[in-house]
Amino acid sequence: MASPNSVLFVVIGMSFIGHQVLSWRGAEGDRRQQLKWLACGGAVAAASLILAAVLGMAGLLAGLAAVPVSIGVGILRYRLYDIDRIISRTLAYVLVTGVLAGVYAGLVLLATQVFGFHAPVAVAAATLAAAALFNPLRVRVQRVVDRRFNRAGYDADQTAAAFAARLKDAVDLGSIGDELAGVVHQALEPAHVSVWVSRGD
Repeated sequence: MASPNSVLFVVIGMSFIGHQVLSWRGAEGDRRQQLKWLACGGAVAAASLILAAVLGMAGLLAGLAAVPVSIGVGILRYRLYDIDRIISRTLAYVLVTGVLAGVYAGLVLLATQVFGFHAPVAVAAATLAAAALFNPLRVRVQRVVDRRFNRAGYDADQTAAAFAARLKDAVDLGSIGDELAGVVHQALEPAHVSVWVSRGD
C-alpha cells in the first residue's frame, strides 16, 4: 500500500505537469521555448528516477540534474524568469548596501575619532545620514546597473521619459494618441496597440 507521502508527491507532480501543459497551450514564441526546455529537463529527470527505482542503479539519479540544466538554458537563452531584472535589482541593492555601510562606518569613525563626539551621538548622526542617502543613491545606482544588465527596461524608461517631455507642448489629441501608440510599440513591442481617448461632454 502506498504511503501518504508518496501519494502526496504524485498529486503534486501531476498538478505541476497539468499546469505546464495548460501554460504550453497558451504560450507563443520565447515562452513556448522556455516551457519546452523545462519539459525536456523534467522528462529526463522523471525517466532517470523511474529507471533508478526499477533497476536499482543509483547512478541513474544523475539524470535529476537535467531540471536545473534545462532551467539554466531557459534563463540564459530565452530570458526565463526575467533574469535581467533579477540580476540588476540584486546587483543594485548589493552596491547600495556596500556604499551605505562604508559611509556609515566612515561617519562614525570621523565623528568619534576626529571630532570627539560621544559614540551614541555619532551613531545616530551616521544612521540619519545613511537613511537620507539611501533613496537618491539607489535611484542613481539602479540607473547605472540597468544600463548594463537590464537594457530593455532602461530603454523603455528612457523612451517613456522622452515622450513625457514631448507631451508638455502637445495640444492635438489625435497626434498624441498616435505618438503614444508608437511609444508603447517601441518600448514593449506588443502584438496589438489601441488607444481610447475620452473627450468628455
